[in-house]
Amino acid sequence: MEQWLWPSGGAWLLVAARALLQLLRADLRLGRPLLAALALLAALDWLCQRLLPPLAALALLAAAGWISLSCLARSPLLPVATRTVLITGCDSGFGKETAKKLDAMGFTVLATVLDLESPGALELRACCSPHLKLLQMDMTKPADISRALEFTKAHTSSTGLWGLVNNAGLNNVVADAELSPVAMFRTCMEVNFFGTLQLTKGLLPLLRRSRGRIVTLGSPAGDMPFPCLGAYGTSKAAMLMLMDTFSSELVPWGVKVSVIQPGCFKTGSLNSVNCWERSKQLLLANLPQELLHAYGEDYIEHLHRQFLQSLSLAVPDLSPVVDAIVEALLATQPQHRYYPGRGVGLMYFIHYYLPQSLRRRFLQAFFINPCVPRALRPGKPGPTPTQDEAQESDPNPGPPSTVSQ
Repeated sequence: MEQWLWPSGGAWLLVAARALLQLLRADLRLGRPLLAALALLAALDWLCQRLLPPLAALALLAAAGWISLSCLARSPLLPVATRTVLITGCDSGFGKETAKKLDAMGFTVLATVLDLESPGALELRACCSPHLKLLQMDMTKPADISRALEFTKAHTSSTGLWGLVNNAGLNNVVADAELSPVAMFRTCMEVNFFGTLQLTKGLLPLLRRSRGRIVTLGSPAGDMPFPCLGAYGTSKAAMLMLMDTFSSELVPWGVKVSVIQPGCFKTGSLNSVNCWERSKQLLLANLPQELLHAYGEDYIEHLHRQFLQSLSLAVPDLSPVVDAIVEALLATQPQHRYYPGRGVGLMYFIHYYLPQSLRRRFLQAFFINPCVPRALRPGKPGPTPTQDEAQESDPNPGPPSTVSQ
């Protein structure tokens, strides 16, 4: 028995030694994840010493240490050299900050903006080097995307295109899926999915030639059913599946695909309280009377207040997301998913491992907890009002209009 155990123990010692050397060469970020991993390994060591034979304990501890610390180790970064990256949605938020960061690192940055005279575009012109090029592009207009493709090909003829950062995104409604106009679902899909699809497909010949990178800004709302984000979440879910497909199909070409799933950060769209007020008023103005009776105007007002309250907790420092984008572009072995932001890890743990009722309650406590619709409150009329009731609530009834932005 001893002759059989010793070679196994010796092999594990060799594995542990090699793993230790690799981790010593790796770039480990000192922070809560590393401290938590070390604490868990210490607890595992304590248990192994009391429950397992010495060699088995060593084998288990070496394997657990290698797996956990390898996940925390940063992959070595490639040199910037003369790499060119296209970033969409640089008017504000992650796109603007990433463009500034990559320009400072020495990249040639092609930054698309919705408006060349927007404050974000003017800021990029003022603070970045001449290597940064601005281009107007609306993700809902195929002609704009085609023009961006030609612009990119012309500016990368000598250097090639190393990376595409799909940052441009849109959320134009916060309401139950039943209350959200179909036109707003379509608008979210046009920007978050179809525009991203057309641009990415158009740039794949350049990215295959350079064996480059595709980095896309996703959202946890594409993985889990956040209350009142049906239009946005479904478009992000479609985009995530698209990126997973690209990730699999482009392996033979050497193109690596990463998705950033950030927590709640203060980006340009989230900072505009007036924009969300207009969106709420637009929703109320075009809501069919039957739905307005069933849910009540106070229900939508409550959603709006809860949403604005959740925005007040957003993190103003965008650097964790920007750093994740940089790592996805330059790491020799980039991760398939990045989860920057406070509480994102806990959110996904709850989503994957706890019962559905607890998952729903967590998302309601974390984001929006809707009140009871008017028709379901005690002493209120049923969900389908009579014609007389509808006329009393709307003295000038008419066909509801659908608004698309």
